[in-house]
Amino acid sequence: MTLLKNGMIHDAVNREAYRADILIEDGKIRQIGKDLACDGEVIDVTGLQVYPGFVEAHCHLGLDGYGIGFEGADYNEMGDICTPHLRAIDSFNPLDPSVKKAALAGVTTVATGQGSANALGGTWIAVKTVGICVDDMIIKDPVAMKGALGENPKRCYREKGNCARMSTAAVIRNMLFKARQYLAKKEAAEGDVSKEPAFDFKCEAMIPVLKKEIPLKLHAHQANDILTAIRLAKEFDVNLTLEHTTEGHLIADILAKTDYPMAVGPSLTHATKFELQNKSWTTPGILAAKGCRVSIITDSPVIPQEYLPLCAGLAVKAGMDEFEALKAITINPAMHIGIADRVGSIEVGKDADFAIYDGNPMVSDSVCKLVIIDGQRVKA
Repeated sequence: MTLLKNGMIHDAVNREAYRADILIEDGKIRQIGKDLACDGEVIDVTGLQVYPGFVEAHCHLGLDGYGIGFEGADYNEMGDICTPHLRAIDSFNPLDPSVKKAALAGVTTVATGQGSANALGGTWIAVKTVGICVDDMIIKDPVAMKGALGENPKRCYREKGNCARMSTAAVIRNMLFKARQYLAKKEAAEGDVSKEPAFDFKCEAMIPVLKKEIPLKLHAHQANDILTAIRLAKEFDVNLTLEHTTEGHLIADILAKTDYPMAVGPSLTHATKFELQNKSWTTPGILAAKGCRVSIITDSPVIPQEYLPLCAGLAVKAGMDEFEALKAITINPAMHIGIADRVGSIEVGKDADFAIYDGNPMVSDSVCKLVIIDGQRVKA
């Protein structure tokens, strides 16, 4: 057992912080209250701010390596625009230095996976940011099926017959049609192997999407790409998460009428391509004020993973409600990637993941004093 004693708790559930003790047992939060006792280690956090471990809904941590080069980049397959059968777990490198950097800043859980070169890129994973074997770090696999609209597939495959937004949408639509027909034939066979269709690895990978076991996770910056993503999801009756949502503020009233989770960012960098020309730190605040469920993202390594809380602070500076910004790096991304039963808030029964700061982590001069993942201190 471990007891965090007398910290100021920001649980991502209640708007106001409160002073309390937290009892940890077997990697879980067992009790939250005043004047708790413990037979094990007592960590005095008087004067410190205790937050849930921060959660990133969209990054490439562990796949796009620290110290970029061909051997350090394992997040885009450039030989085929449609690769739903690829699995992020097979590229993730737990020993990449960026993983430890994330953990030491209190980013304790990330959804990570393929980039946006492909119309369909494969399945993502959710991992804790400590460990040496990805299989032991996994919280959920698969999290989602990654896909991309907009400029990236156009740019990467323009010499291979994909020069327009409608071409990229057609690739996704074609794969969904094929997989739906494949699934129908499999189900009609009722387990009789002789009647089943010939094995198709790509179609097999799409079955969890069609059964709504995992969502499509569609990269969409421009407003028209966001609306195309929604159109595809409705056409095939699949679940959807919107990734980047850069121009979401331009269609906020439309998005407010949907219930799709929205990852917003990365907003810190220069507008490096046409579809980013309306990028703004005001976007997450505008969408949150409309009632949308917003996650702020780094898209690391576009923004270093350890700056996730700082990104939330910049959104606050641009007008976002501070509590909404906290939720956007804790409970909202946990819901976005389907693991809110374990992480994203300080509640009894959840994983004992904490980021403990000497001040507000959204402010640049605050220092992370202690990180705990699954009840264990993260060592530098």
